[in-house]
Order: sequence, then C-alpha cells, then structure tokens
Amino acid sequence: MTRIFFLAAWVAASGSLCDVGAQAARFPPADRPVAPITTPAYSTEAARDAHGEAERVLNRLSVKPGMRVADVGAGDGYYTVRLSKRLGPGATIYAEDVKQPHLDRLAARLTRERITGVTLVHGTPSDPRLPAQSIDLALLAHMYHEIEQPYEFVYQLHGALALGGRVAVIDNDKPTENHGTPPALLRCELAAVGYREVDFLLLAPADGYLAVFAPPEALPRPEDIRPCRR
Repeated sequence: MTRIFFLAAWVAASGSLCDVGAQAARFPPADRPVAPITTPAYSTEAARDAHGEAERVLNRLSVKPGMRVADVGAGDGYYTVRLSKRLGPGATIYAEDVKQPHLDRLAARLTRERITGVTLVHGTPSDPRLPAQSIDLALLAHMYHEIEQPYEFVYQLHGALALGGRVAVIDNDKPTENHGTPPALLRCELAAVGYREVDFLLLAPADGYLAVFAPPEALPRPEDIRPCRR
C-alpha cells in the first residue's frame, strides 16, 4: 500500500518558533524582480527526458541509494518521481512546495504510481520548513527565480542540510522576470548567505544549467546580508 507522509503536524508545532525567529531577523528583499508561480510543471516530462535532463543532473550529483534528497519546489513531481526510481526501496525524499494544490496533485500522482518513501512538505516563501539536518542534497529545479524571499529561504534551508550536504540549482540563463536566473546573480545571492559554488554544468541539449553549492559552516547575521544587484 502506498504511504504518503505530510509534515503538517511538524510545521504546525514549529511554525510559531520559525515566525518568531523571522520577525526578530531582518533579511533583505531581493533587489530584482521575482517571477510569479504560473505552473506546477516546467515544459513536458517527455521533452525533458528526451534531452536527458534528469539523467544528466542525477549522474552529475552522484545521486545513489542511501542519499536523502529534497525536491524543493516539487510541483508536479518530475524530479520526485525520478529520484524515487534512482534511490530505490527505502528512499528518503522530501517533496516541498509552497502551493498546497501542487502538493495535492503530487500526492495523487504518487498514490496512482505507487511511489513510496516521499514526505510532502508545505513550505513558505521564506522557509522550506524541512526537518533539521534531514537531507544530503536539496534540488531546486526551475524555481529559484520564483522564491519571493531568496536570502531568507536559503538561510533557512541551511538548517536542513546534513554534514557534507549540497544545494543544487537548475535554471535558465535569463532575467528573473523571464523565469530564469543569470548564473552570476545566482552565485552572488547564495554567496551573500555564505554558500560557495563547487560545480557548474550547462545542460544542453536540455534547458539551462546546473549549479551546485556547498553551505557555509556558519551563517552570517541576517542584518549583515547585502542584496545583489542584477
């Protein structure tokens, strides 16, 4: 029987503490346009697979059984489903999204396709709300430009990363208002929170690029974060 877990109870219990911390901290807003969330899917899954997107990304990231992965901004679950196949039985996958209807659609898909080992997480524009030190890899595919509060979001994401964890961003080299993120802007924004780029790959013939970041040992004070100009 397919089991799908929601972190609603955990979010409810921890939400008040997160809100207090967010109110006390002063994170800068993004000094560039933020693209609206218009669809739970990027292109079609058939087209993405025909260009070898997921296979190239997961190979480059050395995703293998035993790794704990979060699909941040999971939408319809393109990467969630392929992570499940790659990680196999006993997989630990978190599928996060800020839109509850997207999570509901994904839950139905996981049930329909009998995919297990996935925990659905309802995040916020400023916090993915993943459990502490729960993941080895956070995968943000074609959604970074839609994060309303990017500095606070990647700041909060830091706490979910286990020792040696990484953050991988897939996006197009376009202005953020055109649903992309120029690589130089992405590097600057993550560096402002202390992240360091450790790998970069153009995904052609698939769309966009893959940029991989290592988290800082210690985060800066929120008030010391300086926003990047596009």
